[in-house]
Amino acid sequence: MIRSIRITLVLALCAAACAADAKFEVNGADALKTLVQGHPRLMLLDDDLKGLRRLHDQDVMLERCVKETIEQADRDMGQPMLTYRKIGPRLLSVSRAAMNRMYSLGVAYRWTGEEKYAKKAIENMLAVCAFEDWNPSHFLDVAEMTHAVGLGYDWTYSVMDDATRQTIKAGLIRNGLEPGIKCYKDRAWWSRSEYNWNQVCNGGLIVGALAIAETDPQYAETIIPAAVRSFPTALASYGPDGAWGEGPGYWSYATHYTAYGLCALKTALGTDFGLTEVKGLAESGLQPIYMTGPTGLYLNYADSGEKAARRPMAAMLWLAQTFNKALYAEAEHIELLKRGGSPQHVVWYVPAPRLRSARQLDKYFDGAVEVAVFRSSWTEPDALFFGIKAGYNQVNHGHLDLGNFEIDALGVRWARDLGSDDYNMAGYWDGKRGGKRWSYYRLNTFSHNVVTFDDTDQDPMGKSRFAKTVLNEDRPCGIVDFTTAYGDFASKALRGMAMVDARRAVLVQDEFALTKSCKPAWGMTTDADISVKTDGSAVLTLDGKTLTARVLSPAGAQFSVESAEQTAPQKTNKGVRRLMVRLPQTTGDLRIAVLLSPNWPDGKPTADTELNPLSQW
Repeated sequence: MIRSIRITLVLALCAAACAADAKFEVNGADALKTLVQGHPRLMLLDDDLKGLRRLHDQDVMLERCVKETIEQADRDMGQPMLTYRKIGPRLLSVSRAAMNRMYSLGVAYRWTGEEKYAKKAIENMLAVCAFEDWNPSHFLDVAEMTHAVGLGYDWTYSVMDDATRQTIKAGLIRNGLEPGIKCYKDRAWWSRSEYNWNQVCNGGLIVGALAIAETDPQYAETIIPAAVRSFPTALASYGPDGAWGEGPGYWSYATHYTAYGLCALKTALGTDFGLTEVKGLAESGLQPIYMTGPTGLYLNYADSGEKAARRPMAAMLWLAQTFNKALYAEAEHIELLKRGGSPQHVVWYVPAPRLRSARQLDKYFDGAVEVAVFRSSWTEPDALFFGIKAGYNQVNHGHLDLGNFEIDALGVRWARDLGSDDYNMAGYWDGKRGGKRWSYYRLNTFSHNVVTFDDTDQDPMGKSRFAKTVLNEDRPCGIVDFTTAYGDFASKALRGMAMVDARRAVLVQDEFALTKSCKPAWGMTTDADISVKTDGSAVLTLDGKTLTARVLSPAGAQFSVESAEQTAPQKTNKGVRRLMVRLPQTTGDLRIAVLLSPNWPDGKPTADTELNPLSQW
């Protein structure tokens, strides 16, 4: 059964309905009418904790999550006290460490009742509240520290004496809430952002303001209405069906802070003011499920980490709990069986459902970044999987990679995205035309699995859409129209990808109407060793498995092998290669078709693949 947060205030229900009708507007004076006066009131209420205790002895996974949390708290007991230390322009690592300690020590204290955990959390709060500031020039640092101190203050309130409360509260106000109010007053860029900064900053400030709202209501009366107005701008980016434009890594970051902020509103006020009703949020848990290949690696795009892998994410349990989504709980429990959980898994714990939820083999996600993913099986670790992305090159954290794809088969990722580079490199965020960002290999077109002309990047302002998807049929496919990415060279540019031969191979077919003479190059990034054969094919070998690539069009085209390695300060990509098809000068209609066939254990060759125009797919 999905555990719900038990708040029995009738006024709260009325407030929620009114707020939803008012389209996320709440009057400052009314924001705290339903405030729970005692502590703790943030995220994990005492009644919820009692319910978890009753479940604990009957649920092996909950027992394990609690045990691991206490073990982490014991390690945190011995950690050096936090100090003010920036890395580049960021204090974020210190803020993140404070947050992690507040959750581990806080859950351990509340579960065991042992005050040593609360006292260590209080020591950490006193240390960071003595900092000169929480680095408002990089406001994520302020938001995460405000979250940490607000949560710690709320959960350890009964252990602190009044003088300690006043000291911590003063630091929270000075370094967190007052800079936050100034940001709202100045309409800081993040308050209008469509992506993760919005959720992190709003979510962190909500937690901090609600922590002290009974004694210092003026902060919450300003911050809650401002955050409730700001949050929907970012939440709308989940629409219409749950995709996240910044890539899978930032999905986790943004969604966790969505959960922190909205859950804190719900537990402290009995309402989230209708924010959970924003279209797409309820479906957002589908992204990490469908975009994880059989290798456990995500379909990587934007500034996700290199070889970003699915891992336990407590926000999946918050989504399961909030939207009654058994599939999300099931998927998260599968990950928890592989790896350890977190204190937040205890906070939002949902038991594994008894029955397996239905999943489709293929899924299309709409949004600022469109993605289609296809697989041959959900249960076979060696299954064939590929994903292809469309969207807008200027999306936050985006790369010049419209039409990029990745492929898993035989337990190996064959075609890969290299991921992000070092954020501290000069000009990393200068993404305008001619901007420094596009001089970095991992971010520009040349590292991605797409076509280039005359060794030129895609247009940084390029946009693309899926022109067609065929899902969950014998020959599933997706066709991307990315004409504007190649506007200097072509009046039409399409990429189609299909699973062929009963979902045993992948066909990549590009079609261009070239408007001037140029040299095309098709490329794919891989960790595999590549051997080009005399018949024109290429055999890729990785982890003892093999895949055969064949150029089906144009006739006579040959593969070549190039290096993807770079020099510092860029990440060097040691040992990474590029499978290339470089074509001579050409113009007019061009079709490049490459068949990628895993060499399956049954030894059966890939059936002949008939080439048809993409218009006939």
